[in-house]
Amino acid sequence: MEALDALLNRVSVARLTDPAPNAAQREALFQAALRAPDHGQLRPWRFLTIEGQAREALGELFAQAVQAKGEQGPEKLDKARAMPLRAPLLIVVIATLHEHPKVPAYEQRLAAGCAAHGLLLAAHAQGIGAVWRTGDLAYDAHVQQGLGLATNEEVIGYMYVGTPAKEPRDAPVLQTQDFVQAWG
Repeated sequence: MEALDALLNRVSVARLTDPAPNAAQREALFQAALRAPDHGQLRPWRFLTIEGQAREALGELFAQAVQAKGEQGPEKLDKARAMPLRAPLLIVVIATLHEHPKVPAYEQRLAAGCAAHGLLLAAHAQGIGAVWRTGDLAYDAHVQQGLGLATNEEVIGYMYVGTPAKEPRDAPVLQTQDFVQAWG
């Protein structure tokens, strides 16, 4: 797939099934992520892969976090447990923030977000379905601790990755004049 085609036509694919990407495809995903803009070459990111039975363990971690917030209805707990089962592979994108005199934490978060976007573009270019999810459980201290995050780390998002269950939708055509204007 041509680079411009991937940039112009990538869409989120929420309905995912087996198989997960193979080793060569995963390598391409991560190599693309590592090409993100990175002021200071701090490489302020890392990734966790979660698949197989580890998805069920993540679901239990999610349920514990929901329960700790006082949301104890069985429907809410079941929903939390089922979240990681929506794709054969989850990739947790983590911002690893460094003290730096010229590169504030804000820029480092943006760089980690760019790495996540590169991963999504590489998935699309290979015909792999992917969707970036966040929500309360991305920012929950209990979940972050359970994932083994250090105090200088934050979840940027959960990338759900797999084979599209159906043909992905077409990307909407947006009018650039609605978003671009000359200054001055």
